[in-house]
Parts: sequence; structure tokens; C-alpha cells
Amino acid sequence: MKLKFTKMHGAGNDFIVLDLRKKKLSKLKAVMKKLSDRRFGIGFDQALVLKNSRKADFCMEIYNADGSKVEMCGNGIRCFADYIWSRGLSKKKVLNIETMAGIIKPAKAGAGLVRVDMGEPVLEGSRIPTKAKGVVMDKLITAKSASGGKAKPLKFTCVSMGNPHAVTFVKKLSKEFVHEYGPSVETNSFFPNRTNVEFIEVMSKSKIKMRVWERGSGETLACGTGACASVVASHLKGFTGRTVKVILLGGTLKIEWDKKDNHVYMTGPAVETFSGVAEI
Repeated sequence: MKLKFTKMHGAGNDFIVLDLRKKKLSKLKAVMKKLSDRRFGIGFDQALVLKNSRKADFCMEIYNADGSKVEMCGNGIRCFADYIWSRGLSKKKVLNIETMAGIIKPAKAGAGLVRVDMGEPVLEGSRIPTKAKGVVMDKLITAKSASGGKAKPLKFTCVSMGNPHAVTFVKKLSKEFVHEYGPSVETNSFFPNRTNVEFIEVMSKSKIKMRVWERGSGETLACGTGACASVVASHLKGFTGRTVKVILLGGTLKIEWDKKDNHVYMTGPAVETFSGVAEI
């Protein structure tokens, strides 16, 4: 069976977009896992599936590289919206997209940029979810070493942006640190549905650096919901203001946590790289 796809990325966080409004695929989890392989498949961090919706303009389903289904992806929804606009599927400047995290509203923001109303951050521990109630700040978790070395105690502030995030602050970011401790935190029993893990180096009141270990995908070049969660955590900790540039391995996102409506707004790029046909 042949399957048409479009490859896109948002700040290096890469995706395939599949239009399944008129086509049904069985065993989607297995198909996504096969296609995500960067040597024997197409290769991607997440797959974005376009479907019809009774609640909104369109529905977006998201699959990780390991085939697991997830609630929301910030970089992904920018690419998803750009895909819709570039193909003339909607003339609306602001779209209503149904996701597992609710209705998300991406809007055109200039050449190659999309601004997304990501909604209100969730700080209640049981709703993130974690095994704690109330605001989870400076939660001490002993992160096991992936290489078998010494475990490391790390403090996390937890936020949901439709999906769970655990944010920790470090003096100096490094690939080794993220890969050493990210897997252990992702699967820690404190997080019933696993978690995305953000490692933050604060540069100033208006700029942070971030590396992310994504649930089900490993380290990626960017994570939009992670950037939003990191700014919320950074502000709660008193490290930054409410408008922050987040520097990721794949580019920069502008995140605003509006004081009036309590919504988080994300602005960043959406880039189409190529289209093709995969044999499944």
C-alpha cells in the first residue's frame, strides 16, 4: 500500500503530515513506528495525522517515533496549520484544531511564522498528571544514570501544556547530561503517563536555553509545548519575566505568558521540506 506524506519541521523538530480525511489505516501504531526509522523509513520525531472533526475545523492526531499517541505538540501544530493553509484547505487566518488537549488556535503571524494560543498552563499536580496534589515546584527526583554511573538528585517544576512536562534548571547544558538523566526521569513512577523532560540554562530575564528529552522520542531539536512549560516554570521560579526567547538546538521560539488571560502564546517557524510516497 502506498501512502503520501509531507515532511516538515518547526525549529528542527521534524514531522510527517498524513492526510487521512478520506483514508483509513489499520495498525497505526505499528505503521508509525516503522516509518519513523531514520535508516529504514522516512524518519521523524512525530507524525501528524489530519482528520475531519465535528468539533473544530480539523482534527490533529499525534504519534511519537515509538508509535505511542500523545496529546499535543506545539511545533507540530504550527506545521499542521501551515500545511492546511499552503494547500488551500482553509482560508481562515485563525484555525480551530481539535487535539487530545482540547481546541488549539494557530494564527498566521507573518512570513513563515505561526502564532499559537496554547491555552492556560496546568499547575495542579494531579491533572498534569503527577502523583502529587497542588503546585509541584522543586520536586526532588533521583535521576538514574543511563550509563550505569552515579544517580543524581534533580529538582523539577511540573507543568502541563496539554501534555506533561518536568522542568529542571542547570548551570550548563550539555548533550551528555540530557542523555544521561532524561530517560530515567521520563519513566519515573512519579509520572503516571511518563513525562517530557526540559533542561534549562537561564541566560537573562528574557532569554533561556533549553534542551529536551521528549517522551517516546528521546532528545529532539525542539519542543513547543516544552518551551511553553519552561517559560511558565522559569517565571514561577522568578528567573524570567513573562515574555521570553527560548533558544533550542533547532532555532528560537518566542513565548508569552499573558497576565490578563493566563494563556501562553507561542510564535515560531513552520517549514515544509519535501513530499513523497512511502510503501507500507
